[in-house]
Amino acid sequence: MSTPILFVIVGKNEPLFEAEIDTTGASAGNDLSTRQNYFVLHSSLDLVEKSSWTTNNMYLRVVDKVNHQQVSTFLTAGNVKFMLLHGGKGEEVVKNFFNEVYGYFVKLSMNPFYKYDTPIASKAFDARVRAAARAYLS
Repeated sequence: MSTPILFVIVGKNEPLFEAEIDTTGASAGNDLSTRQNYFVLHSSLDLVEKSSWTTNNMYLRVVDKVNHQQVSTFLTAGNVKFMLLHGGKGEEVVKNFFNEVYGYFVKLSMNPFYKYDTPIASKAFDARVRAAARAYLS
């Protein structure tokens, strides 16, 4: 049984976007496992802050490992964090996923109707992120 992939974009003050992606086509995990996954991502935020001071790269790689799951992180120039909880995908695959989603995020940020650092409600953005996850992470 594969674990669902959890992708979260975290702004300065709050999560901006959340997507639980099951690449197998089965139903999403139960409520307990979903809450545990969010807890793992939340607890990794301190490690992301610590890692951000040790490198100039935007892609911070795996910052935390918990119960056969890994937290990979990408940090934008505006200090927005892309966090991906996955079951051990290849580093190059995760980096390509982050780069594609970053392109979508930049396009969204340039939209005059989107106020920066507010929750993302765009259905088109959600669909593109999920399509990228299926393409890269399945």
